Amino acid sequence: MFTQARFFIRTALLQLVAAFVVGAALLVNQGLGLGSWVGVLQPVFYHLLMVGWVTQLICGVALWMFPVLGREQPRGPAWMGWATYAGLNAGLLLRAIAEPLHTLSPSPITGDLLVLAAVLQVGAIWIFVLAIWPRVKPPRGAAPAQPKA
Repeated sequence: MFTQARFFIRTALLQLVAAFVVGAALLVNQGLGLGSWVGVLQPVFYHLLMVGWVTQLICGVALWMFPVLGREQPRGPAWMGWATYAGLNAGLLLRAIAEPLHTLSPSPITGDLLVLAAVLQVGAIWIFVLAIWPRVKPPRGAAPAQPKA
């Protein structure tokens, strides 16, 4: 398994653990009433689970398993994979910090940080799509699809 895929998959596993720690805190809060501040972590839980775990796992496995492009750059430009990794994780970290703060005490700064987090994550996904698109191709030796008459 090549380096980028390992980074994506290991980080996804760490995000899964983080999501379950936050999820456990949310469940304990329901039973023991630790405080309303714990409840503001619910969106963080969902983002850790869906962006941190699921999306990163999908990206890592896709970068690893999709057909290669050629001998020189088998997986395309390396910077695209790293930009995806950096954008997803920076956006997720920023969101995990800014969203609870914005919920507890809304301000223009935390609102701007949430926008920046979203831009980083959306940009990362677009870069991923551009990186993986050329690798989505029919198997070697497959006959081209014939249009139906």
